[in-house]
Amino acid sequence: MSETITIDDFKRIQIRVATIREAERIPKSDKLYKLTIDLGNETRTLVAGIAETYSPEELIGRQIAVLVNLQPAVIRGVVSEGMLLAADVDGKAVLLSPDREVPNGSVVR
Repeated sequence: MSETITIDDFKRIQIRVATIREAERIPKSDKLYKLTIDLGNETRTLVAGIAETYSPEELIGRQIAVLVNLQPAVIRGVVSEGMLLAADVDGKAVLLSPDREVPNGSVVR
């Protein structure tokens, strides 16, 4: 069983909705994309291991859930400023998205 967290732990996590504006493969990687996302009041770059599941064309304009208060990390030379949320289905990522369009930056709760 997974370790439980308190409601205060959960409140520290900031998940927001963003729209993917650009998606490009990271050189010498079969799994990674560099994504440019629109959070409403800012644009960020994410590195995501979803290239085995999605083409860049499928991603443009798609809304996703993003963990925005994750410490930035450099992945393959690209600064990743958050983490998109996805379900793991047989080792492949399936993106989590709102069931209808919402304003970018909307809080997920």
